[in-house]
Amino acid sequence: MQARKKYVLLGLCACCWLVLFYWGGGVQLRLLRLLTRQRGEVVRPWPNWTDRAFLPRFAHLDELQTDPGTAESPRQRRQAWSAIYKDSRCRMDTCFDFSRCRRRGREGFRVYIYPSEKTDRVSESYRKILTSIGESRYFTSDPREACLFVLGIDTLDRDLLSGQFVPNVDERIRGYPLWNDGRNHLIFNLYSGTWPNYTEDLGFNIGQAILAKASLNTEHFRPGFDVSIPLFSKDHPQKGGERGWLVRNTIPPRRKYLLMFKGKRYLTGIGSDTRNALHHIHNGKDIVSLTTCRHGKDWEKHKDARCDHDNLEYERFDYQELLHNSTFCLVPRGRRLGSFRFLESLQAACIPVLLSNGWELPFSDVIQWNQAVIEGDERLLLQVPSTVRAVGNERVLALRQRTQMLWEAYFSSVDKIVLTTLEIIKDRVFSHISRNKYMWNSMPGGLLVLPEYSTHLAHFPFYYLGLGVSPGQEFTAVIHAVSPLVSQSQPIMKLLQVVSKSKYCSQIIILWNSEKPPPSRSKWPPMPVPLTVTDGRRKTTSRFLPHVAIETEAVLSLDEDTVLLTSEVNFAFLVWRSFPERIVGYPPRSHFWDPLKHAWGYTSKWTNDYSIVLTGAAFYHRYYHYLFTHYLPQSLRTLVDRTSNCEDILMNFLVSAVTHLPPIKVAQRKQYKELPSPQGTKTVPWANPEHFNQRQECVNTFANWFGYMPLVHSQFRLDPVLFKDQVSVLRKKYKDLERA
Repeated sequence: MQARKKYVLLGLCACCWLVLFYWGGGVQLRLLRLLTRQRGEVVRPWPNWTDRAFLPRFAHLDELQTDPGTAESPRQRRQAWSAIYKDSRCRMDTCFDFSRCRRRGREGFRVYIYPSEKTDRVSESYRKILTSIGESRYFTSDPREACLFVLGIDTLDRDLLSGQFVPNVDERIRGYPLWNDGRNHLIFNLYSGTWPNYTEDLGFNIGQAILAKASLNTEHFRPGFDVSIPLFSKDHPQKGGERGWLVRNTIPPRRKYLLMFKGKRYLTGIGSDTRNALHHIHNGKDIVSLTTCRHGKDWEKHKDARCDHDNLEYERFDYQELLHNSTFCLVPRGRRLGSFRFLESLQAACIPVLLSNGWELPFSDVIQWNQAVIEGDERLLLQVPSTVRAVGNERVLALRQRTQMLWEAYFSSVDKIVLTTLEIIKDRVFSHISRNKYMWNSMPGGLLVLPEYSTHLAHFPFYYLGLGVSPGQEFTAVIHAVSPLVSQSQPIMKLLQVVSKSKYCSQIIILWNSEKPPPSRSKWPPMPVPLTVTDGRRKTTSRFLPHVAIETEAVLSLDEDTVLLTSEVNFAFLVWRSFPERIVGYPPRSHFWDPLKHAWGYTSKWTNDYSIVLTGAAFYHRYYHYLFTHYLPQSLRTLVDRTSNCEDILMNFLVSAVTHLPPIKVAQRKQYKELPSPQGTKTVPWANPEHFNQRQECVNTFANWFGYMPLVHSQFRLDPVLFKDQVSVLRKKYKDLERA
């Protein structure tokens, strides 16, 4: 009986509590509506995610209101999107013609750009995009060869109020014979929609075209088909771009300010919710969150009670100073989901804290953003300070280092943004030879890893250390021969004997680049390793062709007149095995900046400082043959062939651009000397007075193509152990070096 009474009493209490909760909550909500209506304001229903009991701690009701005319339900947004993009379910296997990329029995990825009309207005940003495609190795001027098509019409800014808006796009593209409802077309866009809603409306039907768009919403993003790109300004550099600001292994990893933001506050319209609440986390000490109302022509008409105070506080801090000295940077949404601050934070190694719900992050198909950014929630702003305070120092340093890797690999220039877009699409087209996530998310980045060479990580030199892999224990010597064989006493004969005696030598390939035909096999001396003589086709760059005969990872590149000892070859090879991603060799050179000529200079003076190791006597990984031939543009290789000069400088540029590291010089018994030509042979190139001037010009031409100077100076030199020490020669490993 007592137990029954207890249960009845508990049931009555529960019913009373529920009645009070619902009745009390309804009264409170009605009172709140009554009070706000008295102020002449319209109240938007509370979002489902909000707990009313905790809302006052987040933001005042006034701050969470948007302009009445801008509210749009999810259903309305979906309907608007489907009306504009009728092929919203497009995927590569349903809306892309793969056969265009495999014509004439061979695979190829070529991109055609529609010619622009004289009356077309093309923005600076779109001109850079078209330039990047036009200068890439994928460009074709023949639409019959094309796998992908890019419009000549500027589609970057589709804001009706913008001066860059191009009208009548629908009518124009429907008149293109190749349009085919957008199939195999790529459309670039940075800004879509207009005031007050800023929807993703481009103002024309893209059909089955792939959309490379900034500020893409995950709700509209077509996975595996569209490409999300970053929002970049018209001043973003075409090539190269500035390096990141993080000094390698910066200690301590944290900076003066924990968290910062400085930017506009929107008084009305879409995007105002989050920015109107940012002042709640500002403490003026380690968290600096500043907004200003002072933007736009009529900001004073909409100013609220906080504007004057916010504007004064805003002027107290310099944006660049905050950016350089903050550990975390808030990246809230603006009118659209993307923001210029995203790229600014990446470059500054200021870990982005994203407050932009629904944003499909740039290149999300391939980049693992959780290793570089903190993704917050616009609805939980007050949790952000405690979240970033909880991130440990090791994690902070790892995040900051990853921002630098991503910035330099994919975002520092328009070239890299565009090429990354093309490479992602190419990986989809040729999925059987595509890069994996590790290749995209580790140095040197996906643009410098060509899957046509290999899709196996262990085949690339820059992954050895991370994989715990050691390079092979043999090398292939490639000797570049330009002089006809007229005597058995020529330097090349001695060089063959020296190299073949190395216990690490697997084979020798003579690249015959002379005007006269190569001598018969009987003219060459007998050797303990296989000897192959191949036609160099009289091209200077042929020494860096990815010859099928080269089976070892290590390549020893030699000029025919190089003077070395077998022990020197062995020592250099052992050094290379410790630095397989770099060039390791003997003859050094250097570059410098000439302030009078405002140009780069080249010097062959022997000093302690160097940035180039000539490939006339150097080891490097065979992958660089493939990269040299297939990554560098034809224009640079043509320059080298035309002048019969600079191929060694170009290889150094390439390897330093990949590694961001200098080559390595090893000690030599004697200085590398350029010997005179044998009698009756053609004069060697360096005897030509123009030879040195050409090399000066090459340095500047190469730097211009890369967009920056990739060469790195070094004073590091490796000598054999106990070299020239007062120890018995018999006890030394490299005895011959001391008997010079």
